[in-house]
Amino acid sequence: MILVIGGAFQGKLEYVRKTFKGGTGPVAEGESCTPEEVRQASVVNHFHLLVKRLVEQGEDPHEAARKMLEINPDLIIISNELGCGVVPVTPFDRAYREAAGRVCCELAARAAEVHRVVCGLGQVIKAGGNS
Repeated sequence: MILVIGGAFQGKLEYVRKTFKGGTGPVAEGESCTPEEVRQASVVNHFHLLVKRLVEQGEDPHEAARKMLEINPDLIIISNELGCGVVPVTPFDRAYREAAGRVCCELAARAAEVHRVVCGLGQVIKAGGNS
């Protein structure tokens, strides 16, 4: 699994399409994808929105991410960084942002590679294994 993170509208999906072999395959959109779409996808885009949906439904996003990777261990996961901006006003938005950050930490620990994209430019922040 490869994790790609960065701010909103920074060109993460385009970076993935240009950089990774699997990046040109099917894309599951986190805002609306079904579990079946994730199974068949090469890329999960807007993973943070998938986490938001799971939290709204009362599901454990950590467990969902583990299952997702058991079924499709070669995924490229793209997520916005949510912790670098204004603290949300509502308790739900704070809980969702924390859940997304913690799940991304878990994914980064397991990932073979982690890339951060800013202004369409990628920086490798982890390479070569899951340590």
